[in-house]
Amino acid sequence: MKIRPVILCGGAGTRLWPNSKNNQAKQFIDFGNWTLLGKTLERIKASIYDIPIISTNKKYLKQVKQHLRKYKVSKYKIVVEPAKRNTAPAILSTALIKDIPDNQPLMFFTADHLIEKMSIFNRAINKNKSNLNEENIFVFGIKPKSPTSDYGYFLTKKIKANINKVTRFIEKPKETKAKQIIKNKGYWNSGMFYLRKDSIINNFKKHQPKTYRNCVNAVNKAKYKANTYYLNKASFIKATAKSFDYAILEKAKQINAIKLDIPWSDLGNWKDILKMYKKNKNKYYKKKNVYYRPWGRFTNLFKGKQFLIKELYIKKKGILSLQKHHYRSEYWLVTQGNAKITLNKNTIIKSANEHIFIPLGSIHRVQNTGKKPLKIIEAQVGSILKETDIVRYQDLYGRM
Repeated sequence: MKIRPVILCGGAGTRLWPNSKNNQAKQFIDFGNWTLLGKTLERIKASIYDIPIISTNKKYLKQVKQHLRKYKVSKYKIVVEPAKRNTAPAILSTALIKDIPDNQPLMFFTADHLIEKMSIFNRAINKNKSNLNEENIFVFGIKPKSPTSDYGYFLTKKIKANINKVTRFIEKPKETKAKQIIKNKGYWNSGMFYLRKDSIINNFKKHQPKTYRNCVNAVNKAKYKANTYYLNKASFIKATAKSFDYAILEKAKQINAIKLDIPWSDLGNWKDILKMYKKNKNKYYKKKNVYYRPWGRFTNLFKGKQFLIKELYIKKKGILSLQKHHYRSEYWLVTQGNAKITLNKNTIIKSANEHIFIPLGSIHRVQNTGKKPLKIIEAQVGSILKETDIVRYQDLYGRM
């Protein structure tokens, strides 16, 4: 029996757009002729997978279908949620549709993760298929590259030759605590799950009976048209709005871990997005997009919807004007050298791999205090992203 991939595609992505009411959902953002949902659809074309199920909502249905056509996924099922109820009801509802047998292995992907070395990932899934039963759940851990409060963690202990039982989940700890967790061999909790249909049913019956009853009704009363289940709203809105982590993982006894050492990110903030552009800079570089200034030069790497990615090259002793912007905020990731940053009345020093947020309307500047060129990858985020949106207060080069 092949593994049935389920793609959770209902997230709003609000964290990336602090000043926008019309934010783009992260899974649909064009990062340069590719999207995270597109990468996910490519991922599930491996021979170990059966046809996919996509869980989404009415708002995103059109974009989901556009992606399915673009990536030539002709066989699929879509489950449309009539209201937002977090991941627990979403996961249960997809598992309950009629054409899934009880012992079907289900692999739950989120639509907005970037995963590399998928051959390692898929081998781990296939290897653990025989370990699935009617109660257990496998969660995917990623070996941390650095201590961060952006992700949750878990700790494990080995209970059999190839099985690691999760002993504790830790929700987004402070950086100092994250260092200790990593010392204790903790892993990032990726938010991906692997289990059988009967395990989902049994765990919900035991730990979330109300949600189980309402999701069963929502699926049984669903309208089905063109490979799409439209869940019954009256029943679905009665399901408790909870994440799968809180609803099931924190209560279930048989939680096991698949631990992986592969490149992974949920691109959940601009720091991670900037790191991605830094890593793939050569793919985006075009000589015609290089612009020279008295302090050095900048290169426009990619212009997206409501964001612009640039690389700043600030020569030795170079200093930008003291300025502010009316229409954009900025995120800076230092990739080389030392940056002396003025942010309103504060002076901040940042070195390689450190980042800073420049809020909309704040007065700021950056200068190179080191002996070698300073490089910064910058994301401008806002409604107008032009060089004309600069109000200068001081300028070393007489551009007032």
